[in-house]
Amino acid sequence: MSSAQSFLLLLALLVACSSAVPTEKKQRAVDKGLSDLEHEEDGDHNADYDHDAFLGHEDKKTFDQLSPEESKDRLAIIVRKIDKDGDGYVSEDELKDWIQYVQKRYIINDTDRMWKDHQPDEDNMLTWPAYQKRTFGYEDDPNEKGSRTEAYADMINRDRRRWEQADKNKDGRLSKEEFMDFLHPEDAEHMREIVVMETIEDIDKDKDGQIDIEEYIADIWGDDDDDDEDDEDDEEKNEHGEPDWVASERDQFKQFRDKNQDGKLDKEEIKEWIIPEDYDHSSAEAKHLISSSDNDKDGKLTHEEILDKYDLFVGSQATDFGEALTRHDEF
Repeated sequence: MSSAQSFLLLLALLVACSSAVPTEKKQRAVDKGLSDLEHEEDGDHNADYDHDAFLGHEDKKTFDQLSPEESKDRLAIIVRKIDKDGDGYVSEDELKDWIQYVQKRYIINDTDRMWKDHQPDEDNMLTWPAYQKRTFGYEDDPNEKGSRTEAYADMINRDRRRWEQADKNKDGRLSKEEFMDFLHPEDAEHMREIVVMETIEDIDKDKDGQIDIEEYIADIWGDDDDDDEDDEDDEEKNEHGEPDWVASERDQFKQFRDKNQDGKLDKEEIKEWIIPEDYDHSSAEAKHLISSSDNDKDGKLTHEEILDKYDLFVGSQATDFGEALTRHDEF
């Protein structure tokens, strides 16, 4: 390979890293919580989890900079948006709908940004060749002998497989809605088999189509945990030299993940792990917020009850919702 070709390949890889769909390493649990934070820390309630759930992470940071008075004023505006029927009460369903909307807003905004970046055609559709060229730097078949490195071809083929699954009408192009499923397959029912397949490919190092306990631990306890040696020295270790939380994950694998107790996770067990079906985080959070602020115990909240417990719903300095307020989003 000439130096010019090497440079072009390096450039293409940099473009791929900066703009490609991140299919190589991802958070495993699709049915993720409403925040990266734990709802309880050392047995104490963590209000920041509720703020993330109610506002979204970015808007929570804006509220954290407000005075309590400003925080209450902005919360009052939100409450009027949540109370869709205008009856003066926020029901559990209305609160659940709002939490789901807040969580979906990131996906919508991310899709809008990526859609514009990939410049759809005059029919407002995106073709695979256009996507491949914009993302990877060229349009030719990556599987042709000598075309690209094997790892690079694998990246493209993986995106192509996800693309074809997202293309519901099989016309070879993606609408904006289909492109959203492509970017965020974990949030589309018909894409979840792809999520399982990609998870196996990421973790299954011996390529037997299953995930054993060491592959499972290696994935969740990666190089990032080895970066700070001082932190590692301070962590509680078990007799195997592992942090206690790793030992806990081993127990999770053996007792709950590996249903048939054969020492490995098969496709169905992996699906149950990353796509659990029995827990509705938004409903649980709505119930929690109501039970924590419903003074008269009638199962719904007045605007005043919410404002009285404003610090449960939002933060303040006593502890950029601006975006949703200034955009006047339809909800």
